[in-house]
Amino acid sequence: MTNMKAVQVSKARGAFELVEREIPEPGTRQVRIKVEACGICHSDAFVKSGAYPGLVLPRIPGHEIAGRVDAVGANVTAWRAGDRVGVGWHGGHCFECNACRRGLFINCENALVTGISFDGGYAEYVLAPTEAVARIPEALSAVDAGPLLCAGITTYNALRNSGARPGDTVAVQGIGGLGHLAIQFASRMGFRTVAISRGADKEALARQLGAHEYVDTQSLTAAEGLSKLGGADLVLAAAPNSEAIASTVNGLKSRGKLLIVAAPLEPLKISAFGLLSGKTIAGWPSGTAIDSEDTLAFSALTNVRPRVEVFKLEQAEEAFAKVMENRIRFRAVLTP
Repeated sequence: MTNMKAVQVSKARGAFELVEREIPEPGTRQVRIKVEACGICHSDAFVKSGAYPGLVLPRIPGHEIAGRVDAVGANVTAWRAGDRVGVGWHGGHCFECNACRRGLFINCENALVTGISFDGGYAEYVLAPTEAVARIPEALSAVDAGPLLCAGITTYNALRNSGARPGDTVAVQGIGGLGHLAIQFASRMGFRTVAISRGADKEALARQLGAHEYVDTQSLTAAEGLSKLGGADLVLAAAPNSEAIASTVNGLKSRGKLLIVAAPLEPLKISAFGLLSGKTIAGWPSGTAIDSEDTLAFSALTNVRPRVEVFKLEQAEEAFAKVMENRIRFRAVLTP
């Protein structure tokens, strides 16, 4: 077989096209992966819209890739055919810019983005730089591993680098694609975990995922709910709603932190006066391949799993539309 099925975007705001492409050969320091699953992310809209800086069309999207190494290029020593691997958003780094020289690969000035800088995982095969590849534990299925390489690493890596300590009160704003994983991670990390969402009907799910407390913002504000619980040491903003995110700040303890991983398009409206007790607002940028590997290992160890709906590659347009319309609970995954 010399050809593969793939889904590509050929023009800005165009439809996904199911095409046949020649199976690519790995170059120097590249591996070829036979894709077993690829999650769909909201940020795949960057490819669909043609709006990402430097994007060249046609492009195969997809940065939640799980599969097996099929072939390796020259100078690849860490991977061999048959290895279970995944690739996330961070698609490689230059090793030469100031950030890379300091070991801050996620902040590489010339970083590659999987599915944007090069073809991604909406296909039967994908090439990836060796430094972008993470090992997948046998305990995780490919369908479960895919979303953990984006939503998973984003929330897990943010929480473990947040400064929060076991026993601290950590609130997760939103129970969606990011939030339903963040709640699981937070509770398994030993935090007193509070879920914040709208509607009493979501409390049962929140507690099932591991939340110890639930704040229903239909009944009271997020700040009121958190204050009744003694305040939060950390709020992880996992739903891109600027008003909902801003409403949590007054529920932080003095010196508490609002950590944003889901960025709304609208600016945040926050009173500077409310920050003068030492509260901080920060963001977190996902992670590199070794962070993905840590996320996958922790998920396997503590039984964190995404809740997914599975679609065939040919259903990419339908699945993507459902994701963008928030009709997926909670992550969509394509399989060849």
